[in-house]
Amino acid sequence: MAEMVDVQQETIGVGTVAALVLYGYGTFVDETLFGYEATTLAMWVFVGTFAAVAVFHGAYGRRDFAAAHGTAALGLGVFLLASDGPQALLGLLLLLGGGIYIAITTIRVRRELNEAAGSE
Repeated sequence: MAEMVDVQQETIGVGTVAALVLYGYGTFVDETLFGYEATTLAMWVFVGTFAAVAVFHGAYGRRDFAAAHGTAALGLGVFLLASDGPQALLGLLLLLGGGIYIAITTIRVRRELNEAAGSE
């Protein structure tokens, strides 16, 4: 019997804790860590978190969620590397598009699961 493990929550949790630690370090201890702004490193941790969740969804066959998380990761990465307004806007639009798809689809899937559990 195959066991399913939901690693999305754990991945997001670990990424969020790491980002918050870096942000707190950059805010209260020292602005830089290894020569980089700690708060910027915190944002890159979120890029890595989105990318990791995209890989996990791809491995589990949810290509739509994988693409949406990958788009969010790409958007945040483009935003962080942007050198002018249009690049920043492109990054924000990618991040927003991926996030909106994730939110709407997650709500729909959870509603379907709750309806299926209620009918049993």
